[in-house]
Amino acid sequence: MKINCDVLIPVRTGNTRLPGKALKQIDGKEIILYLIERLKTCKNIRKVIVCTTSLPSDDLLSELLARKKIDFFRGSEKDILDRFYSTSKKFQTDFIINVDGDDIYTDPLYVDKMAQHFENTCADYIDMIGFPFGFRSVGFSKNALEKICKLKNTNNTETGYRDFFTATGIFKISNMNYDYIKFPKNLRLSLDYEEDLKLAKIIFSKLGNNFHLFDILELFKNSPNLLEITANLDTKWSKHYKNNITNFSLK
Repeated sequence: MKINCDVLIPVRTGNTRLPGKALKQIDGKEIILYLIERLKTCKNIRKVIVCTTSLPSDDLLSELLARKKIDFFRGSEKDILDRFYSTSKKFQTDFIINVDGDDIYTDPLYVDKMAQHFENTCADYIDMIGFPFGFRSVGFSKNALEKICKLKNTNNTETGYRDFFTATGIFKISNMNYDYIKFPKNLRLSLDYEEDLKLAKIIFSKLGNNFHLFDILELFKNSPNLLEITANLDTKWSKHYKNNITNFSLK
């Protein structure tokens, strides 16, 4: 039986740390479009689908996606797991690779590797271990997601939703380890703050939009001063994360 493996990108524009970050532009093009264009080069992925909210604040994003003929779904603001599940039902997705809208440098090669990893393992949940912040996609089956949505005790799953898969002890978990890659200390590849946006503009100006993880690593190797732009942001991010983490207990 053929498995429908799709990339789901959770995105909302009502962010507090960097408002409207998905619609910020680099060289006249919205950042979210850079990510989607690269993900559409994946060989093992059927669809790339944006999961946004039904809030009026996400109307502009939805209009952009509609104009560009990009698949999207609008659902719950705070219950991201319900948003994922509703999306998977609409598009008949069997296995979801979750690429956060913040993770604008995600490498299609590793997304394809995760899809293949699922075919080889049939795991409920797949994680990328040892990768830098902002470069760690995860994958999970629709069946596991459905089980969580029936058993969870909260409707606010926005922060820390991966713990529902990893900390509850009821799912088959598999990890993708690539320990041979050496990452610079304090490497941060996400989009949460103005400093991240400043770095993004430099990276895209240097690499365009046809690049892979090792191209980014080579850029930082040749220009280590770029690491200083986002220095210490992970500490700020971690504090915000811990203050907002969801209750991942199940019934």
